[in-house]
Amino acid sequence: MATYCEYCNAHPEDTFNRDYHDTQYGFPLSGDDELFERLVLEINQAGLSWITILKKADNFRNAYDNFKIEKVAKYNEKDRERLLADAGIIRNRLKVNAAIVNAQKILGLKKDFGSFKGWLDAHHPLTKEEWTKLFKKTFVFTGGEIVNEFLMSTGYLSGAHEEQCPVYRKVASLRPAWMRK
Repeated sequence: MATYCEYCNAHPEDTFNRDYHDTQYGFPLSGDDELFERLVLEINQAGLSWITILKKADNFRNAYDNFKIEKVAKYNEKDRERLLADAGIIRNRLKVNAAIVNAQKILGLKKDFGSFKGWLDAHHPLTKEEWTKLFKKTFVFTGGEIVNEFLMSTGYLSGAHEEQCPVYRKVASLRPAWMRK
């Protein structure tokens, strides 16, 4: 009999995490703006609970122009101040700055790899340690736990679901064959 991942079993009343677990966590993402959104949300989760981020996700989308990389990359000091005054998101100067700087860095990656996803795909597979080193060299505010969760949540690293979880097979079936290593 299939059982859900331990986190879901331990928090059965948590519909935010359960919905995320069942429909997003570990599922491959193909759009650069979606990948950027996940990176920004993972960065903002640092030091906080994931449920805090899930509950604020719509506020983040509104505040960051639906994570349109080209728009966020052009944010200026007025935009920084607007974000830091927005009680609907995490108001941390380092995290706000990371979103803007990382959007600019992704635009640079697009020149060489065609897309953020193209950059990720070109480096897959790497170990968690190799990914972390690469992310730290390329982006800001990307420590080991942020990189690990970003990559697991987007299907680049395994471990998002336990094998007996019914979502595990669904996620595995959506990953391209070359990513199933």
